[in-house]
Amino acid sequence: MAKSPSLNPKQRDALLATLKARFEGHPARHPGLTWATVLARLEKNPEKLWSLSEMERTGGEPDVTGHDKKSGAVTFMDCAAESPKGRRSTCYDEEARTSRKERPPKASAIALAQAMGATLLTEQEYRDLQALAPVDLATSSWILTPTPIRALGGALFCDRRYDTVFTYHNGAQSYYAARGFRCALKV
Repeated sequence: MAKSPSLNPKQRDALLATLKARFEGHPARHPGLTWATVLARLEKNPEKLWSLSEMERTGGEPDVTGHDKKSGAVTFMDCAAESPKGRRSTCYDEEARTSRKERPPKASAIALAQAMGATLLTEQEYRDLQALAPVDLATSSWILTPTPIRALGGALFCDRRYDTVFTYHNGAQSYYAARGFRCALKV
């Protein structure tokens, strides 16, 4: 059995310092929540730190955007101003990527998110993120696509233009330098 990815103590401490600074720098993203609560969740679920480090490494700038008071779970989302640079130029999923006859990209959004241990944002999560602060003013982000749309070859993406959040469709096999994806991670 393969060993799960983990961080060494130095990487762990550096990531926690980054997450704490971002958390404290953006209190409007998580009103009423303390860093001590978040840290306790992370200490209880240390395997999630590697996923957060991957979200950070690829430019997502993860921060806490939600808290389920019943279960205690906190939700991290990519809060970078634009679609994370390390996750652009991807088709929607592996089926779309491998179906391209010419110049398939190196990866797909779904596969990369799964490899990071996270998920693409749903349309509602994307809109919730936009309610916290405007993002994707010059880029766009793939979002989880309903099965009936994907079965017909399509996929959904969102962005913000004209102070409005738009949801669009495209062929799942398409990819652009300005389109990436954002992740959510529940801890």
